[in-house]
Amino acid sequence: MKIITAISSILILIGALNWGLYGLTKVDIVDSFFGGWKNPIGRAIYILIGLAGLYSLFYVIFA
Repeated sequence: MKIITAISSILILIGALNWGLYGLTKVDIVDSFFGGWKNPIGRAIYILIGLAGLYSLFYVIFA
């Protein structure tokens, strides 16, 4: 369970940095490196970041 929590934390950090950078400069890191929604890899990264957020939310509530 510690590994899943660590991976989730890393993905949440990447998502937070991506949104922060996008808000400041309109640069989307995931889109720049992986093609965003146009590429299946970019789409998978966005989905994994969202799932990490949900996992973290439930982990905090039920832990």
